[in-house]
Amino acid sequence: MRLSRYFLPVLKETPAEAQIVSHRLMLRAGMIKQASAGIYSWLPLGYKVLRNIERIVHEEQVRAGHIPMLMPTLQSADLWRESGRYDDYGEEMLRISDRHGRDMLYGPTNEELVTDIFRAHVASYKDLPLTLYHIQWKFRDEIRPRFGVMRGREFLMKDGYNFDLTKDAALHAYNRHLVSYLRTYERMGLQAIPMRADSGPIGGDYTHEFLVLAETGESEVFYDSAVTDLTFGDREIDYDSVAQCQSILEEFTSRYARTDETHDEALYAQIPEERRRSARGIEVGQIFYFGTTYSEPLGALVDDGQGGRVPVHMGSHGIGVSRLLGAIIEASHDDKGIIWPEGVTPFHCGIVNLRQGDAGTDSACAALEAALTARGLEPLYDDTEERAGAKFATMDLIGLPWRITVGPRGVEKGQVELTSRRTGESEEMSPEAAVARVGEIYGV
Repeated sequence: MRLSRYFLPVLKETPAEAQIVSHRLMLRAGMIKQASAGIYSWLPLGYKVLRNIERIVHEEQVRAGHIPMLMPTLQSADLWRESGRYDDYGEEMLRISDRHGRDMLYGPTNEELVTDIFRAHVASYKDLPLTLYHIQWKFRDEIRPRFGVMRGREFLMKDGYNFDLTKDAALHAYNRHLVSYLRTYERMGLQAIPMRADSGPIGGDYTHEFLVLAETGESEVFYDSAVTDLTFGDREIDYDSVAQCQSILEEFTSRYARTDETHDEALYAQIPEERRRSARGIEVGQIFYFGTTYSEPLGALVDDGQGGRVPVHMGSHGIGVSRLLGAIIEASHDDKGIIWPEGVTPFHCGIVNLRQGDAGTDSACAALEAALTARGLEPLYDDTEERAGAKFATMDLIGLPWRITVGPRGVEKGQVELTSRRTGESEEMSPEAAVARVGEIYGV
């Protein structure tokens, strides 16, 4: 993509309403524009990152054996009355009526709707286990929406729902989700720590939140510093193995890590003093097991193979897809702008032409663009007439992990400059070597 043809409305000044780093940088980098309080239009650069995050979530869910689908944003109030949550959920639920006077709501979550789908089509234990998920827009009418996409009213969320015959089978689904989430976050360049949490309006006894440590986090967290040494890495997982999934859950949750709602001073005091930590955290996902909380009142029953009909055991599992974008920026930025991890970057690298209109640099940049594209990479080529300093500032602001700089002197020597956004280190090399290096980084 050539910058002269792209829509990238960057801002030099930070809008007054932006209170945290991710909100400031997303506005300045031309990623979002507020439509109304807590509701945003996703501009091209922000939309590309959002779709990259969504793709990773999809890939890891499918890898874990979960089945994608899509449920609507609007739901009937009748289902929520069946479960008893319509009146209990509170003012965060946006309640509306259609032209026929039927009570509707803009879904904040989908336990009722997915259970209704299940009870209509599944009647036997032979169809279990089953996990369905979708990635869909949600709405919660926050009293004070703030911090940009971190605490908006409309947000994109992956929510998945498991249906199992027994509690043990449902807890395996819980563990399977924890493993898949660890893989998901690490692919995005994040360390998200699973912490014992409060179930809130979802309900249930088993729940962990995944939190990214950041000064602007909305939750106070307490943890054993040893938990930050854990990494999932590239290990291969058999998601059907109960023992393997249980082992990983124990590995990542045996050390103390809790949000303020479940913090236990007595347990915390048992950690060696030098390893006790308190900080702020951004919630980017949560998993729940809640048994028959919804299947019983909604009549989601199956033949148990022994002549009886029993309610299925369920859990729900969510990842804040749009919130993740803000969390990544909070965890990965400097005073110049965003620093995207390679897994979610909107463009794989930037190409900066230091003398637009010069035959030599124009030709060299076009050749680089073609060579990178031929490898399946997507570069952003700054072919504008801006000064070099302004071009560098824009590239730093939007945070592409790698930049290839092309100038007249380098062209004469047959060299370009490859720069890492994260470290700031630069190296001169041939254009062919630069293309090969970037391809190697992205595995293409």
